[in-house]
Amino acid sequence: MKIICIGRNYSEHAKELNNAVPKQPMFFLKPDSAVLPKRNPLFIPEWTKELHYEVELVYKITRLGKYISEKHAHKYYDSIGIGIDFTARDIQDEVKAKGHPWEIAKAFDGSAALGSKYIRLNDLENKEDIRFELKKNDEVVQQGSSADMIFNIDQIIAYVSQYMTLKIGDLIFTGTPSGVGKVNPGDKLEAMLEGKKLLKVDIK
Repeated sequence: MKIICIGRNYSEHAKELNNAVPKQPMFFLKPDSAVLPKRNPLFIPEWTKELHYEVELVYKITRLGKYISEKHAHKYYDSIGIGIDFTARDIQDEVKAKGHPWEIAKAFDGSAALGSKYIRLNDLENKEDIRFELKKNDEVVQQGSSADMIFNIDQIIAYVSQYMTLKIGDLIFTGTPSGVGKVNPGDKLEAMLEGKKLLKVDIK
């Protein structure tokens, strides 16, 4: 299982970090060891002083495929979940300045928190406007909708599958809306999908 993460897929988030809005999907990978075990706290790595949360919609791939056309992409997923892409922002800024890859800041152990379950898309009233939010210490810090993504999931699948085979169980993190911020020991994060709390992470 691989975790495919889409960067800068919400224009307001790109702007808040002074990044250009991409003209095509921009992706990077996390290994399966990045998944935070369920109900485990996240311990802030000792090598970062600015760990950020980024809440994201997550789609799970259900079929093997490569060179998938956009019009057929909907056949490769049937449910949606929620996750948090944890980012060592200070380290990311350092490697970006050098033109180096981001994985050191994005792919560390525990950097991919996943919700407790996935919701079947056919059970949702509006599959084109899936709403989600993140609370930090009971205060809403991020809100988003799938309708606000620059590239929708079908476009993402069509693009990524040109370069790598998608396998059953692969996860696609689809980018984060504006409002990202730092976490500190003692913080509590809760992520909601269509009003249902599916993820809770305690920061240590």
